[in-house]
Amino acid sequence: MIEAELKARVEAPAEVRRRLDARGDGRAEVYRDTYYDTPGGVLAANDQELRVRTVHGRDQTRTVLTFKGAVIDADSGSKPEHETQVKDVEATHALLRGLGYVPLIAFEKRCRNYEFEAHGRRMLATLVRVPEIDGTFLELETLVDESEVDAALDDVRSVLAELGIRTEDLTREQYTEAVAARRAA
Repeated sequence: MIEAELKARVEAPAEVRRRLDARGDGRAEVYRDTYYDTPGGVLAANDQELRVRTVHGRDQTRTVLTFKGAVIDADSGSKPEHETQVKDVEATHALLRGLGYVPLIAFEKRCRNYEFEAHGRRMLATLVRVPEIDGTFLELETLVDESEVDAALDDVRSVLAELGIRTEDLTREQYTEAVAARRAA
């Protein structure tokens, strides 16, 4: 499946949250992400990502292992995504290290997630704050087959406009790069 996703910097977080609340109940979650690569950076060189994410919610904690392939849509940064839930987070980290992967960066994201249907698609909107970087972000995604990416991105753009997000608010900025830059400063 392809994660057809757009991300934007949010100029009016309270207004966007109000509009999202009108679509459904949001759930507050804290993500703790660790990104891995080979010592030589093979995954990054091939525009791929390997991540362990532990999600702490009000009622549960879950961990997922995610591999994202290379970008298939340059404008949006949409990528193929393969994800599976893992039972033992420490064993997963040990397994990756045992296979020769090294942790590149780990950081926290504070999220409010909204799941809803729009334009006949299941969508996930996530309002994001990363304590180490300035600003609030909105990620809006839907999972589709590769043949549907262009149409899905059009639908995502439409929903973003309904939420008050302008085209000039869209960004391809990566949290990993922003956090790394902040730590290096």
